[in-house]
Amino acid sequence: MPFFEKITQGLKKTRDALLGQVTAVLQRGRDLSAEDFEVLEAALLRADVGPATTDKILDGVRRRLGDPSFSADAQDALRQEIEAVLAVGRDASGEGPGRLLGAKSRPAIPHVILVVGVNGSGKTTSIAKLASRFKEAGDSVLLVACDTFRAAAADQLGVWAARAGAEIVQQKPGADPAAVAFDGMARAKSRGVARVLVDTAGRLHVKVNLMEEVKKIRRVIEQQVPGAPHEVLLVLDATTGQNGLNQAREFHEALGITGLVLTKLDGSAKGGVVLAITDTLGLPIRWLGVGEGLEDLVPFEAGEFSRALVTP
Repeated sequence: MPFFEKITQGLKKTRDALLGQVTAVLQRGRDLSAEDFEVLEAALLRADVGPATTDKILDGVRRRLGDPSFSADAQDALRQEIEAVLAVGRDASGEGPGRLLGAKSRPAIPHVILVVGVNGSGKTTSIAKLASRFKEAGDSVLLVACDTFRAAAADQLGVWAARAGAEIVQQKPGADPAAVAFDGMARAKSRGVARVLVDTAGRLHVKVNLMEEVKKIRRVIEQQVPGAPHEVLLVLDATTGQNGLNQAREFHEALGITGLVLTKLDGSAKGGVVLAITDTLGLPIRWLGVGEGLEDLVPFEAGEFSRALVTP
């Protein structure tokens, strides 16, 4: 399925929440009244965009529509403002995470990605999907099962590793997660593995002891592979709405998140929270989960996302 179709289908519930009452407002050629802006405001809030980001977007729409040089209409103005909020974290070429795939831009080996998130966010399946993508791009992949807190966590990751065709480093339940990280980095260096994906316990962001544990994992990674982890990805469940913003804030303060993986987008009417997160914290979205299959993790692209969100 083409990329835009995946995003369009994945955003259906959020798009319906946003546009359900404003289709007439965004008709081509329509001049927006004060009442129309109130309808747009309610729609953005309904999609969980949040008050501050909603105000920012609507102020931008007003500026665009009041600019004599702006030749488009309200729908285009809304799309461009949403894209502007989301377009954080691009490299100089304007590319997103897709630049990490393919031989032209191989990163240093091993390239280590630390993956964090709460239980039920889709963290383990997202790791498997990333592993599958990297394997398809021709990279060797190693999964490191540092979630020793749950007895079945490593087994679950092992099943996904087999499906993705990736190696895995794991120990018995209850083992020291930092020791697993140490073994994983040693394996990656000795075998010249290109990509290392480190799973962590699905800790609640308010559990101080568990957050300290993942900090220790990070320190071990840094000691064994200078400059690593090269990315710290936070997996967020799109259905959690504004609670996702709180999670992102706590994890970012503790670990220095470099990007977000937004999962279960196809099951949520609250996908607008990504606007609040990128606007409030300046954290870029790297990947979107739009289904259950290994192929259903797509690189985030702000322009495609905003177009799919506001096109009826």
